Amino acid sequence: MLEIIKPGVQVCIQDLGRYGYRHLGVSQSGALDPMAMKIANTLLGNPLDTAVLEITVGLCQLRFNQATNFALTGGDLNARLDDCALTPGWRYFAKSGQVLSFASSPSAIRAYISVEGGFNLHPVMGSDSTDLQAGFGGLEGKALSAADQLSYKACSEKQSIGALQPPYLNQIRVLPGPHCKHLSQSTEQLLCSQQWQVSADSNRMGVRLSNSAPASHQVTINSQAVLPGTIQLPPNGAPIVLLNDCQTTGGYPMIAQVISADLRHFAQLAAGAQVSFSLTTQSKARQETQKQQNHLNQLRIALTHRDRSFS
Repeated sequence: MLEIIKPGVQVCIQDLGRYGYRHLGVSQSGALDPMAMKIANTLLGNPLDTAVLEITVGLCQLRFNQATNFALTGGDLNARLDDCALTPGWRYFAKSGQVLSFASSPSAIRAYISVEGGFNLHPVMGSDSTDLQAGFGGLEGKALSAADQLSYKACSEKQSIGALQPPYLNQIRVLPGPHCKHLSQSTEQLLCSQQWQVSADSNRMGVRLSNSAPASHQVTINSQAVLPGTIQLPPNGAPIVLLNDCQTTGGYPMIAQVISADLRHFAQLAAGAQVSFSLTTQSKARQETQKQQNHLNQLRIALTHRDRSFS
């Protein structure tokens, strides 16, 4: 069992998300940084979609009540296993009774924990992800609380090993949105010609942005489908970057779409962080997605050769 001693700001169970139900109003959910989740599972030999713990801000404590290998990825929230400092991007071994604790960091928001073999969960609509708004999935559809326990199979120790994590950036690439023709300015003028600041009222549903010269407007559109990465422009001119827990439809003009490869950066952008945008093409967006897949392929190959050399 993994026992929650102190939940901190938010600890929730996420996998790669819940797909095929948006027409029913069901959000995608899933890890805000799927790359970090995939690296964690690759380090352990788990299927890439194995559910992990997404730890937001930190300030939490977890106790391993069975021996296991675990991987820590994502942002550096100053994790420690008992008194030993841990580095994100590594596989570690925890003995029964050891405590994993997280402090916090001014430069990171979310870390991810995966255990070898995964947690024993009950999928809802084909996913273990927690839908915090609708209240299902994960463990009873909620963020984890003190005394909650997650079961997993005990395993023997593997050697500690690390993997390179792609860096987190605050320069985000986007594709033009469909509704700028209804506004007086283009995506370049509205979004990419300015610096933006992350607002404090951001969460897993979306990141709100602000600056000193918002482009207010009175344009309305018929409610249309939206998805993670869609950038909406409310009448106050302060863009909203929709994230995994976003609604399935919206009535604000859509001025841009964050490319899939760059959406992970928003997992680590804290309130007050500066962010800027640049236009790209669909071809380059696909290339960036392929680069991430190549990174995972190289890691898997390296681990396979390493394990053979030690066998």
